[in-house]
Amino acid sequence: MDIGAADYVHEVKALVDGVFQTQGVAVRQAAGLMVGSLLDDGVVQAFGSGHSEAIAMEIAGRAGGLVPTNRLALRDVVLYGGSPVEALLGAPGELERDPKIAQRIYDLAPVQPQDVFVLISSSGVNGSVVELASVVKARGHGLIALTSVQHSTAMPSRHPSGRKLLDLADVVLDNGAPYGDAILPLPDGGSFGAVSTITSALLAQMMMAEVVRGLIEAGRTPPVYRSVNVTGGDEHNRALENRYAGRIRRGA
Repeated sequence: MDIGAADYVHEVKALVDGVFQTQGVAVRQAAGLMVGSLLDDGVVQAFGSGHSEAIAMEIAGRAGGLVPTNRLALRDVVLYGGSPVEALLGAPGELERDPKIAQRIYDLAPVQPQDVFVLISSSGVNGSVVELASVVKARGHGLIALTSVQHSTAMPSRHPSGRKLLDLADVVLDNGAPYGDAILPLPDGGSFGAVSTITSALLAQMMMAEVVRGLIEAGRTPPVYRSVNVTGGDEHNRALENRYAGRIRRGA
């Protein structure tokens, strides 16, 4: 295999097609959980660490997306919990491997019983996301996992229980990324060209499309953000956000 841009796009197209062809049922199941929550005045709580946070941003607080959404993050312990900034320092990936941070993230969030959670982790084995999944299920919330099944099944869990994110979820969305994420080979071994962000964002938007469909079929007007860079966008968004005062936050 060559390693130029065209080759990368070729591989990505194949993965995108695979996600579309294999994940439709799971996407509809996930959307069903979300629609049920939203019809019950719930909020979608999305969490991802590292590059997976980009997918939480895809779900929560962006133009064309749902207003009743929150993005949870490791830095919430500083932004909302009063921990010093030093709490976020350390070796790359160290904090996301720590199960102890999960309960604090949950406790600091404006969560209500009818809320549904979307937890994003391509590996699905790190302590923080597995522990957060455990907390979410113990509290009775619906849980959607967005992960790479191939990568997760090839890795040992980093959680003391030995469980992985996909073991705890009500619905698993498989982003199709290979073990290690990268898809193009290097001449001397190894690989490059990550894909999980692309396929995970696709799944997030597929899920949102089904949620909007479900709300319309239920006779509800979907509470969807407009871009703040179009005329009237700010006013439209503020009016919708006011409906969820105290339930959603738009921090850094």
